[in-house]
Amino acid sequence: MNYRSGFSFRGAALVTLAGLAMSMATIAQGEEAEAYRETQLGLYVTAKEAYDLLQQDENALLIDVRDPVEIKFTGFAAPTDIHVPWVLADRSEFDADKKTWPMVRNPDFAEQIKAALEAHQANDDTPIIVMCRSGATRSAPAADLIAEMGFSDVYSVSDGFEGGTLAEGDSKGVRARDGWRNSGLPWSYEIDPDVAWHE
Repeated sequence: MNYRSGFSFRGAALVTLAGLAMSMATIAQGEEAEAYRETQLGLYVTAKEAYDLLQQDENALLIDVRDPVEIKFTGFAAPTDIHVPWVLADRSEFDADKKTWPMVRNPDFAEQIKAALEAHQANDDTPIIVMCRSGATRSAPAADLIAEMGFSDVYSVSDGFEGGTLAEGDSKGVRARDGWRNSGLPWSYEIDPDVAWHE
């Protein structure tokens, strides 16, 4: 092998390694971006799987942790057993940078969810399914808190009630992909008074 061919081989190898490093970095960034969806127990179900679990196990409980106003305008999963919001929209403030109202933590979440689970006579191994809008910043931390209470079978619904946004087309950005409502599962704008959260 002469110097030129050796250089070409080494150059190709370096290019390959650089490409591999970039690919690994992309994967790592993707994993980091999805880390906020992870829970301590690592238990996840899609909306369809959640519905199947509810049908198969009469003891399974479905918890909605969305803001009540959000539910009012986007709907409610029919088999929901418990509704306790993880965060609430603060209508007394407005975030000009984000162009929306900030969400603030429900300070009574732990107390309220514990009382609701006790009312349903939930055991440590009762299947508990937690759902928010899209399976991320609310269902995951809520599932963690419930797990910390000693419950060992707590799931986060990975696609939530509304699902993910469309990446292209006239409806780009609209939540019309997957999720409870887009999967043809039973839902309604009417909220069961016995389930609806009250301050």
